[in-house]
Parts: sequence; structure tokens; C-alpha cells
Amino acid sequence: MSPLSSLTTDQVSFMEVAPENWIRVGGRLGHQFRSFTERFPFVCHGLSLSIGSPAPLDKELLGSIKHFLSEHGIRSYSEHLSYCSDDGHLYDLMPIPFTEEAVHYVAGRIRQVQDFLGQRIAMENVSYYAAPQQEMSEIDFINAVLDEADCDLLLDVNNIFVNSINHRYDPELFLRQLPGERVAYVHIAGHYEEADDLRVDTHGSDVVDPVWQLLAKSYELFGVMPTLLERDFNLPPVTELLSEVDYIRQLQGTFETSSSKEVAHV
Repeated sequence: MSPLSSLTTDQVSFMEVAPENWIRVGGRLGHQFRSFTERFPFVCHGLSLSIGSPAPLDKELLGSIKHFLSEHGIRSYSEHLSYCSDDGHLYDLMPIPFTEEAVHYVAGRIRQVQDFLGQRIAMENVSYYAAPQQEMSEIDFINAVLDEADCDLLLDVNNIFVNSINHRYDPELFLRQLPGERVAYVHIAGHYEEADDLRVDTHGSDVVDPVWQLLAKSYELFGVMPTLLERDFNLPPVTELLSEVDYIRQLQGTFETSSSKEVAHV
């Protein structure tokens, strides 16, 4: 029996999947996935929308996602504020130039996606390692896109910390400038320390203390929000993952007000 099969909603309030990994999956794996979506609330975090791409939106993919969200009763859909394709997929998340032109272009595409799906979506602040053609700051670009698109924010606390090291800014000041009222939910994860001045967003290690502190600050500023622990590889035993989930719950309990306490893990 899989160690995940014994999990309960007392331990994990919701789970997240990339829809591209599960669309049209049938047979034994499809049945197992259905057993989870029937037991737990799920959200979807996409990988292939490529919202900043110069290529047209992939309407076939969006149609499949819309059906998938309905089929499994998915609570929300989010994507990355980046791009990953042109004529073909690049298999990486590339930074969108921080320009006014890009703000209008990306916001318009987000509105198209929301109209197509018939629901609001959340865009994630992403980690990036270069800022080509930068005319605006990262925070001004994110806020302008969210405002013009009138969409939600998937707040990735680890990405703020990683970017603050790589691009030399104050992570708490950055956090304070985000629109807390737009946050749909929160991501927290581990990263790789390549050098004193370089962090790589990997989701392959434990969460470090400065990131925990930034998560606590986000609760202090914006209130307790649904929070998902991301772990993509170097997976420890489930009991170790749940210890980090439990720590999220402890932080939420410290700042809990009238908001419901929620936590999740992948």
C-alpha cells in the first residue's frame, strides 16, 4: 500500500497537480488519481500555458484543461508569469521582459484565458536568473499585470527569497508591496545554494529558515492563507514531508484570525 493512501484531510487540506501530467490519463493510474480527487480538494498549477509567449494561446490545451477542471472538481487553476514556448516547447520557464508593452500583452492573454475558462486564474511570481530588456522593476511589472488582467496571485514565498539573493533586493519590502487581497494561495519550497550570491529554485530540498520567516511575515501582513509545500524530487519519507506540513500549521496557528487554517503538500 502506498504511504499516501493513508493520508487524511486532517493531515493534508488540499493537494496540487500539474494538469498536463494527468489529462487523458486512464487505466490503473487514472483510477488511482480519481480516488485522490474524490477524497481531497485539489488545485491545478499549470506548466505549459506559456502566457508570455509570442505564439498564439494553445486553445486545444485550454479546452483540455477546462474539461479536466470540471471532471475532477478542481478548486482553482494557476500558472506561471513566464513563457515556455514559441514554435515549440522550450521545457523551461523563461522570464518575460519587464516592459510596459509586455504588461499589456500578457494581461490581455490572461483575460482571454479567464474568459475561455469562465473563471479567474492565479499567476505565480516566478524565479528568474536574467532580466532581458528590463524597463520596470519586477514588483512594478507583477502589480501592473495583476491589476490590468484583474486576476489572482499565486504567492511563491521561496521565489521571492531566491530572487532577492540573485537580484539583490529586500525580500520583505518586496512582499509588502504585493496585493495581499489578490492572493489565492501560497507556495513554499526548498532551493539549492549554488553560491553566496546565487540560489536556484529546485523544489528538491527542505525549506530553509529565511523562507520560513518570510512565510510567517506573509501571514502577518495578509492573514493566514492556504499554503502548499512543493517537493519535486529528492523526496524524503512521507513522515518527513508531513513534519514540514505540521510546521506550516504551527505558523498558521500563530497568525490565525478569522481565516480558516489550510495547508497542503505535494
